[in-house]
Amino acid sequence: MVSQKVTIKNPTGLHLRPAGLFCKTAMQYGSKISVEKKRKHEEVTANAKSVLSVLGACIKSGDEINIICEGDDEEEALREMVRIVEDGLGE
Repeated sequence: MVSQKVTIKNPTGLHLRPAGLFCKTAMQYGSKISVEKKRKHEEVTANAKSVLSVLGACIKSGDEINIICEGDDEEEALREMVRIVEDGLGE
């Protein structure tokens, strides 16, 4: 299992289009990929391969998320997931 924290840079956060790109990228890997976000007094975990799960996490611009990958291709998956977030998720 590998993980890395990254800050959402795109101005609109993970709304439908960037969430779709995020999930589409996650689906290219066999590893289990999840996203954790801290909300006031709780931690929300979303399945990175499910658009509804990612949208339900209400991830906004400036939020810090923790991307967690677990599986045979976890290192490569984590690198790519962090890269697309840092590149602005297509925006």
